[in-house]
Amino acid sequence: MEPLEKLKYPVGKFTAPAKYKKGDIGKCIREIEKLPKRLKEAVRNLSDEQLDTPYRQGGWTIRQVVHHLADSHMNAYCRIKLALTEDNPTVKPYEEAKWAELPDSEMPVKFSLDILRNLHKRWVKILKSMNKEQMLLTFYHPEKNRAIPLWEIVALYAWHGNHHLAHIENLKKSRKWK
Repeated sequence: MEPLEKLKYPVGKFTAPAKYKKGDIGKCIREIEKLPKRLKEAVRNLSDEQLDTPYRQGGWTIRQVVHHLADSHMNAYCRIKLALTEDNPTVKPYEEAKWAELPDSEMPVKFSLDILRNLHKRWVKILKSMNKEQMLLTFYHPEKNRAIPLWEIVALYAWHGNHHLAHIENLKKSRKWK
């Protein structure tokens, strides 16, 4: 992997599992469950100057990454609830890069850490209660032009949290921040 690709995808690019496996999805749910605590710990001692440092040239700042995680995971949570209550609903895409430029992305990370802590409690409650039939339910994503099963979304968001957490941890390591 090229150096820029390694900075962009420190845990590798997401590859959807080939099929639903209960054990694999259980591991993914545990990753989703652990993310808020791990993220809070990763940013705990960072100054505003450090939080406003991009994780790579041309990339988001740590602050933007934390707020992006809250935005993205709220959308994923809502999409899962839609799929659980409607027949293959079409979800609305959003411009995540533009969201990261809105004024709320300049706020203290505490607000998004609080959102993630509470959102993930609710999200994990739903995920742990889902049976195989529910995990096979889908929503239609117009940008992907396909129906996406919920088990794949669970795997994606386990990866997504680890992906952005690695951005923060790698920057801290490279700058020797504690």
